[in-house]
Amino acid sequence: MTPALKISNLVKKFGGLVATNDLSLVIEDQQSVGLIGPNGAGKTTVFAQIMGEHRQTSGSIELYGHEISNDTTPERIRRGVSRTYQVPRPFTDMNVLENIRVGMMPNNIWKMITSPPRHSRETEIALSVGFAKADLTKTPGELSMGDLRKLEMARTIATGTKVMLLDEVFAGLTVAEIAQITTLIQSMRKDGMTFLIVSHDLKALEPLVDSVIAINYGRKIAEGSFSDVMNDSAVRSSYLGAA
Repeated sequence: MTPALKISNLVKKFGGLVATNDLSLVIEDQQSVGLIGPNGAGKTTVFAQIMGEHRQTSGSIELYGHEISNDTTPERIRRGVSRTYQVPRPFTDMNVLENIRVGMMPNNIWKMITSPPRHSRETEIALSVGFAKADLTKTPGELSMGDLRKLEMARTIATGTKVMLLDEVFAGLTVAEIAQITTLIQSMRKDGMTFLIVSHDLKALEPLVDSVIAINYGRKIAEGSFSDVMNDSAVRSSYLGAA
């Protein structure tokens, strides 16, 4: 079966800094994989290259067998990959439903904003990620961090994505909000979504992933089950600060 996402020998250089160093990984369809590493390891840079926000210096990226390395970000989104951000990036002057509408048409935002609303689909997505009906007309400034995380996920769902990249989705959340997001991810997995998840919250990450990839200085240092990677000496040394 063709993998959902395949990265081969990915290198990204910023001047003399090597941010991604010959990185290769494969994520099968409907699999959930964790991507971990210390601050500055290159995790977010990997996401940016998958989405075309940073172009790789060398290497290739394939989505369901299609080479997307030279595609624009909107083209990659149309092919079925989308992401969230460590710091949520909603449109602050739009309410929840309007933010989700933007996700439905990432290549023509102005047309989407000015076209008649399609509240049935927007509402369906909003409710599916756990919003209450009373929240749908709220602006981002009125939402909790947990709701902002859900809004980011709702916008990716609206693009029709098949592969979702979650960047520190648990950061800044309460225990109750983490439980809500965990339940949402598990539900989306059952519906066929594929995930690559960056998280420093290892306790929250563990029940969500089939496997884990650890990187440091942009290079893969371990890959395998959660327990195997956590017990790897290189991971313990570089990421957990243990010998």
